Amino acid sequence: MSLFSNQNQEFTHRHIGPGAQDTQEMLHTIGVTGMEELIGNTVPAAIRMDHDLNLPDGISEAEYLRSLKEISLKNKVFKTYIGQGYYDNNTPSVIQRNLFENPGWYTQYTPYQAEIAQGRLESLLNFQTMVCDLTGLPLANASLLDEASAAAEAMAMFFHTLNKDHEHPTRHRFFVDKDVFPQTIDVVITRALPLHIEVVEGDFKTAVLDETYFGALVQYPNDKGSIEDYRSFITKVHNHGAYVAMATDLLALTLLTPPGELGADVALGNSQRFGVPLGFGGPHAAFFSTTDDFKRQIPGRIIGISVDAQGNRALRMALQTREQHIKREKATSNICTAQALLANMAAMYAVYHGPDGLKDIAKRVALLTQSLGEALKGGGYKVRNAQYFDTVVIDTDNVAHIRARAEKHEINFRYYNNETLGISLDETTTIHDVRTILEVFEINSSALNINKDILHTIPSHLVRTSEFLTQQVFNSHHSETQMMRYLKLLENKDLSLNTSMISLGSCTMKLNAATEMTPLSWAHWGKMHPFAPKSQTEGYQQMCAELEQYLCAITAFDACSLQPNSGAQGEYAGLLTIRNFHEAHGQGHRNVILIPISAHGTNPASAVMAGYKVVVVKALENGYIDVEDLKLKAIQHSGNLAGIMITYPSTYGVYEESVKDITQIVHEHGGQVYMDGANMNAQVGLTAPGLIGADVCHLNLHKTFAIPHGGGGPGMGPICVKQHLAPFLPGHVFDTEGEDANAVSAAPYGSASILLISYAYIKMLGVHGVRKATEYAILNANYMRARLKDDYEILYTGVNGTCAHEFIVDLRPFKKSAEIEAEDIAKRLIDYGFHAPTMSFPVAGTIMIEPTESEDKAELDRFCDALLSIREEIRAVENGTANKTDNPLKNAPHTQSVITADEWNHAYTRQQAAFPLQYVKHNKFWPSVARVNNTYGDRNLICTCEPTEAYMEAEG
Repeated sequence: MSLFSNQNQEFTHRHIGPGAQDTQEMLHTIGVTGMEELIGNTVPAAIRMDHDLNLPDGISEAEYLRSLKEISLKNKVFKTYIGQGYYDNNTPSVIQRNLFENPGWYTQYTPYQAEIAQGRLESLLNFQTMVCDLTGLPLANASLLDEASAAAEAMAMFFHTLNKDHEHPTRHRFFVDKDVFPQTIDVVITRALPLHIEVVEGDFKTAVLDETYFGALVQYPNDKGSIEDYRSFITKVHNHGAYVAMATDLLALTLLTPPGELGADVALGNSQRFGVPLGFGGPHAAFFSTTDDFKRQIPGRIIGISVDAQGNRALRMALQTREQHIKREKATSNICTAQALLANMAAMYAVYHGPDGLKDIAKRVALLTQSLGEALKGGGYKVRNAQYFDTVVIDTDNVAHIRARAEKHEINFRYYNNETLGISLDETTTIHDVRTILEVFEINSSALNINKDILHTIPSHLVRTSEFLTQQVFNSHHSETQMMRYLKLLENKDLSLNTSMISLGSCTMKLNAATEMTPLSWAHWGKMHPFAPKSQTEGYQQMCAELEQYLCAITAFDACSLQPNSGAQGEYAGLLTIRNFHEAHGQGHRNVILIPISAHGTNPASAVMAGYKVVVVKALENGYIDVEDLKLKAIQHSGNLAGIMITYPSTYGVYEESVKDITQIVHEHGGQVYMDGANMNAQVGLTAPGLIGADVCHLNLHKTFAIPHGGGGPGMGPICVKQHLAPFLPGHVFDTEGEDANAVSAAPYGSASILLISYAYIKMLGVHGVRKATEYAILNANYMRARLKDDYEILYTGVNGTCAHEFIVDLRPFKKSAEIEAEDIAKRLIDYGFHAPTMSFPVAGTIMIEPTESEDKAELDRFCDALLSIREEIRAVENGTANKTDNPLKNAPHTQSVITADEWNHAYTRQQAAFPLQYVKHNKFWPSVARVNNTYGDRNLICTCEPTEAYMEAEG
């Protein structure tokens, strides 16, 4: 390889951890002579790919950034006043630099190990508090995917609450006001159809309701910018025993009476305008708040306050038994990953500005909008809405002329039709901007009068009088120094990939390279509105089209939709394509989905949401799908079989030899094969869903393709399909002139801006690098398996004794031999500086380890050394040299305050507790709390920040 061609491979060597010498040592430990032998022993020959992927060669990081800059300039950054739930804003630089661009914030997983996640847990608690205060409702979750899917979640929650028999609902109608955002209505209809919910659109003022309705949805302020008083409508809905959800705007709620005070049962919306870039549609954190009556039905994660083993305040995810991974086919939502990183940004925006700062921003927006509206009226234009916050709607037969003038000024308005346009102002709008708008309308800017203190466009009976964000945290960090230190304080409490490896099985916590992340901060990607004219978004269109081609090549499929904005949404979208395919061919009665018992909980939850009946397929003792049981159930349900959901390699970390038999059986009985892409990191370049016999799969771009997990989101779950399913991929109202389009996300490309990360990953690794990444993921996992197998039982392996990219360690024997639980080992790993692997999935009492290709041999050895040291600690309990109840595992993790306390009454030393191996002394990570008491937190549910008085009492 020449000096210059070698430069194009530099990213591959930076992304993949082990070097050449380490690779040889690891292969020797495994007991094979080379990589090809390892892959040959691991991946069944019948499904091996016999050709290189149709991908370009890799390029250097510098070359990638140069080429992407050229593509970005094809996006035209106009001054955009489209609104419709998306608004430009000013991301505070202190938040952009110290949170958005900081791997200490964006590389963690969902905070399942609460003791080493107290920073982001506190920030998410701030988010929940902010949402509760602004919406006037007592309970909020820690974010949902987008406003449209949040509305659909509210609908589903109401439906399941009032219809206990979901097969025969007595209340099947859901009212949606005609002035809800069109993209929201589109997603609501998509989600309603499989559940046989009848969506009734109409005018809330004249709606006729009865006991067949279970709920209603309104927008506040609405799609036309009008501020409506919904109190009498809410009373009418409640009188029929139904519920009301109100889609709303957090900035507007600093000035408007909150939904909770109006009587709404749910408030929801997009927190994007709180400092999160537009990003062509995402990622953004939706919010969702409700009454205490729904605390066990609310979708998504909830952060709650509990105590640790020392009695100190500690945060954790509350009420987890209501989540999809526990309830499976009985779940009413498939929400898993949400938008934690963006929720943290929105929360910090509120912390930084405080209640007064937020109100000032809202007043500026409202005052400029009011002044614009008056000037337009004074210029002879008909302003439709009399009461508004940030949006004026103009009826005129001059729309085409105005649009032409606006585009000359590089301005985008919202064009409802040929006779109506809207102008939505935002935080970035200045007096100069408003004068420029008046120039477009050929009105003298001297007509602009902004020297008014009274906002008469906000009705007096809907002016907010209640306080909000009075808690200490929202009134303490308003200088940049204070804010910087608060962000660092929280960051230091969390173990991220910039500390050590996070070997969560089925999660693929690989490197999120800085070059992949950098362009997200560029204005030509971040400042793009999702509904901007296509002539202005050619850069995004090119990037998305190329990424679709790459993903189709990798999966051996023919078509792709990038719209689903999480893995669970990808599952749902994939199942809808199957459903719509069957219906189009007169097979709509096919309503049975087969799902292996080992499947992730989102699989059955998604299937039920798509209107399917779940039939579980057994597993054999070796972890394989029981093919005989599958045959019996395929025959039993042959006439109604819609398909099967499988994961490959299996969730047990094994390439099943029988996978082609499985897909053939399902096809023979008229079903389609859905492949869960959670384990694509063990397929890329070696095999593919299309080769195995699948018809559709979703891809977790936040796993295989390097999008960071963000502490619990964002993620992306695009789907790829065979040609026969392509006509049934999700569409969007933006592309269908308002017609329903089977959309699953609010924006046409979901969380479009983070697609850049996966695009970069493939472009820089290239055809040979992506395959090499898969090979090293398999190498790293098998090296760890080989090092641990003599001291721990490895639960499942393939026919040649190897694992795929992950493997399961059985910890159940230690409960009997030493009364040591899996949780004890997980918490003890924290003392060694590591996040625990995935616990009790897919088998209770086990851990599943997935190292990814990005970890070097030294880090793999440290982790193995930690587990082997822990095995010796267990052995000490087994042979009686350590106390069964007072030992380093039962008391783990050990905090700095415990270790440095004057008293030490344990049967083991402080050194053994805090520094069990030499390497720990060089890079000690201290958990900020001791083991969290989960039961206490659920029994004493508190999901918002304590009031300031609580801190004063504590200090006293």
